[in-house]
Amino acid sequence: MSRDKNFIALLLTLALHAAVLLLASGYPIQHVSPPQAPKTAEKIVFLELIPPPRQPLPDPPSAPPSTSITAPITAPQPDTALATPAPPPSPDRPRASMAAPPPPTAGEWAFAANYTNKNSKGYRYSWGQQVRSMMGTAVEGPDQGVVRFRIEIAPDGRLTQVQTLWTTSAKAEQLARQAIQNMPPLPPTPTGQPLIFDKTISFSPFANDGPPIYRDDCLPEPPVFRNPFAWDGKSPQVVATPTPTDPLDPQALADCLRQLPQDSVEAESASDQRLMDQWGSSQTGR
Repeated sequence: MSRDKNFIALLLTLALHAAVLLLASGYPIQHVSPPQAPKTAEKIVFLELIPPPRQPLPDPPSAPPSTSITAPITAPQPDTALATPAPPPSPDRPRASMAAPPPPTAGEWAFAANYTNKNSKGYRYSWGQQVRSMMGTAVEGPDQGVVRFRIEIAPDGRLTQVQTLWTTSAKAEQLARQAIQNMPPLPPTPTGQPLIFDKTISFSPFANDGPPIYRDDCLPEPPVFRNPFAWDGKSPQVVATPTPTDPLDPQALADCLRQLPQDSVEAESASDQRLMDQWGSSQTGR
């Protein structure tokens, strides 16, 4: 134990003497840090993202033309098809016009005074043609339109009642009433009974009021449509079925056929045009 202490004391003495000698000799003593790896300069690179140029989108494929046939919904029109109101004319286009038709001739009035089929169909047409011929020229514009009357004529041809049911033009109604008041004397009615009917007068350059077709006047009337599901909520529910009209007896059929005239080309053309106006479609070109 004493030997270890002496050895440690000897080492400390030697170390102390060595330090004194170094200080006395002037040897610089400095702490040298270990060399470090040189730092490399960091480079910062900015990248700008440029979007690619836009390509024009292709035009969408055109839709194929529709093949469905759309029929315009029209109200029942016993006498003549109503004229469709036309758009106002542009300033660079002249307005359409239609001169008044000629009045019925003496031969046409003679036929009308003896034709009893279909509620004196010929008399009703001649009466409307006489009124329209006295109304003058129809010009496209705000004054064009149609007017519907309920007419009653006495057996001797005197006008006993004129009632306006509806109108689309005050001018058309005014001209029609003026013409009715100034009509020449009419022949007696074909049946010798008062003649009551509804008549539409078209005061328009686009109206097609040609002669009627008489060839089907001896056929039975088609059954009148009635809604089979209509119910007032109180009475017993009964499904309504259309009742067909009985055909004429042989004698009445022979009398009817005897009165039928030969339809003219104008009557056929006017009938076809009325059907086109009623059921034609602008999509199909028919």
